[in-house]
Amino acid sequence: MSRYSSGFKALWIGEIVSEFAGAAGGIINGLLLYEITGSKEWMGALWLVYFIPSLILQCISSPFLNHVVKARMLKNMQLIRAVVYLFPLLGYLIGNDKAVIVGLIVLQSFLGLLQPIYASLSFSLVPELCKEEELVNANGLLDGTLRMMSFLAPGITSLFLYLIPMHYVYVFSASLFLLSYFSLARIKSPIQIKGAAWTRKIWWSEMKEGYKRFFTTPDLVRLTFLSSLVQFAVGTTMVLSVPYIRSTLNGEQWEYAIFAGSFPVGYAVGTFLLRKLPRTSVFMYTGLIGGGLSFSLLFLVDSVQLAWLCELFGGIMFPLFNAQSASYFQQYAPRDRLSQLSAVRLFFLRITMPFGILFASVSMMEVRFIFFIIGACIFIPGTYYLIKSLIQSKQLVDAGKT
Repeated sequence: MSRYSSGFKALWIGEIVSEFAGAAGGIINGLLLYEITGSKEWMGALWLVYFIPSLILQCISSPFLNHVVKARMLKNMQLIRAVVYLFPLLGYLIGNDKAVIVGLIVLQSFLGLLQPIYASLSFSLVPELCKEEELVNANGLLDGTLRMMSFLAPGITSLFLYLIPMHYVYVFSASLFLLSYFSLARIKSPIQIKGAAWTRKIWWSEMKEGYKRFFTTPDLVRLTFLSSLVQFAVGTTMVLSVPYIRSTLNGEQWEYAIFAGSFPVGYAVGTFLLRKLPRTSVFMYTGLIGGGLSFSLLFLVDSVQLAWLCELFGGIMFPLFNAQSASYFQQYAPRDRLSQLSAVRLFFLRITMPFGILFASVSMMEVRFIFFIIGACIFIPGTYYLIKSLIQSKQLVDAGKT
């Protein structure tokens, strides 16, 4: 960490704390709502309250993101999160279940509106805080530690539930978001040149320009397409993991818990290996191919233990693709449009996950075969682009000899 700038360290700490707070709060949201309603329909409705506004704002907000002070916007959003996380607790203190549900709806609405803007701005802020040669490691460090926080949060939250009433975990989450606010406040914001007043015409013009710039830059489209395939597979596995372990392989609950934890552990290992490997497109596509194969191998295994190894292998391979594809995107995108193009990228990544959930939910195929299909959807394009990259590298070498 010593080689990174103080601004990146502040962003990294703020992101870690924020991720842990959000993961812990998300667990409590579901538990609290189910305890009050006992209804899976309410659980689905709560996610819709989060997801639908999030996607809508993700789609239309991109023109504005080039014209804000990123660090200031990020810290202010953390302050808002710290406040709204107290709303369900306020409903509980009032002593009315309806007030608690209203607090949860308000909380999810704000989180859905804030998350797409926060993710786009933090992604586009990394190149401003790091040197170009540090981008791969910086993205890998952020991605790996955030996933590790999402892995650690459930266990630590369970410990809190043994020690304090469930509702008061919201105080813990709110405090962490406040801590993230103070960490992000340490990032020095560049002077922002004030532009023309926004009108509907300017917004529409900027909107068209952003999407036009995105779709006329093949490298951005390619990287986003491949990352979207991964998100589609992630959405599918969210539905299939439990029935695969519990029914297909006849595993126990604790065996599913290990299966769910194998990927984050592998991801931490892969993030470490990323620092030791060359930053080339060959290794990037190799990571994508390996990650795809980890899904397809679940079609073949006949024991829970082998399924653990597949998830561990996938966790090791995917960072090689995720971190490098993110850094390539940050380099290929024009710096003056990076925030806007990052929002477009994130929109496509976010919208493919529910399609994966829907595909897994309505498919009549066996669970094993679905895993094979989603793996093939990843490793076949990955193999194509790997071969294409190797051919281009050979052509460059031959051109250099002549």
